[in-house]
Amino acid sequence: MKKTHKTNILVQMWQQRYLYLFILPGLIWFVIFCYIPMAGNILAFKDFTIEGGLWNSPWVGLKNFKSFISGYYFPIVMRNTIGISLIKLVFGFPVPIIFALLLNEIKSTLYKRTIQTISYLPHFVSWVVALGVWAKLLSVNGGLVNRIIEMLGGKAINFLAEPEFIWPFAYFSERWKETGWDAIIYLAALSSIDTSLYEAAMIDGASKLQRIRYISLPGIKDTIVILLIFAAGGIFSSNFDQLYLLGTPPVIHVAEVIDTYVYRQTLQNMQYGLGTAVGLMRAVINVLLIYAVNKLTKKYAEVGIF
Repeated sequence: MKKTHKTNILVQMWQQRYLYLFILPGLIWFVIFCYIPMAGNILAFKDFTIEGGLWNSPWVGLKNFKSFISGYYFPIVMRNTIGISLIKLVFGFPVPIIFALLLNEIKSTLYKRTIQTISYLPHFVSWVVALGVWAKLLSVNGGLVNRIIEMLGGKAINFLAEPEFIWPFAYFSERWKETGWDAIIYLAALSSIDTSLYEAAMIDGASKLQRIRYISLPGIKDTIVILLIFAAGGIFSSNFDQLYLLGTPPVIHVAEVIDTYVYRQTLQNMQYGLGTAVGLMRAVINVLLIYAVNKLTKKYAEVGIF
């Protein structure tokens, strides 16, 4: 019977051979660029040297992990990573949902598409260009924002060189750049809701807020929960491009996160073992967070990714 089962699988695979050929390039890409490089994680347990290479460098056990945890930068990096990520999660996650719900209520197709196109265009601008534009707008010397402040009788503020403005700016600039793009998946989920439900609700006298509360939100609940799981699992993975560019010397102590710390230790200080250890620890914590949040959502919302 087992042999017959295996034969049936082989027959099905042969019948669907063109589909397997279609996904083959993607599988090869994942193997080469995602799975094979995972072998490099053994550097976390080694004192890497150029002479010894990946395989012949001496083993040091958990020394690299202990060096990070007991080091000067550990509390700073963890505080910044968790703080910035939680601000983005708590105050940023609902924004594209609200934006998608508002867009869904617009009846004019032209107006709706225009707003949507304008909103997700910043996503395609690199962080180098985006922060360059913001640096000009916030510049002390002739920046539009500071000119308005001075016109109102205030004093010019060097926003990007003042530590207290870095976290709010990191949140605001990311929402400006990604809200429109993040809303696309919610708009797709909203479009799958049966329009007859809205029509029936309107006949029953339901207001727009009631239709959103009792039809739109329940209709995209599964999408919201799944994306929340991934977002919560990425708390220890910050936006490297954004925070590396924001991390100038005057504010580095509030902008240094795990991603930028790993980059500096690995590629600038050539502490390959330490950088790999920190990156591996972050990945393990992220996986555990995804598992924990998934358990909670399956228990209370009956939705999960596995």
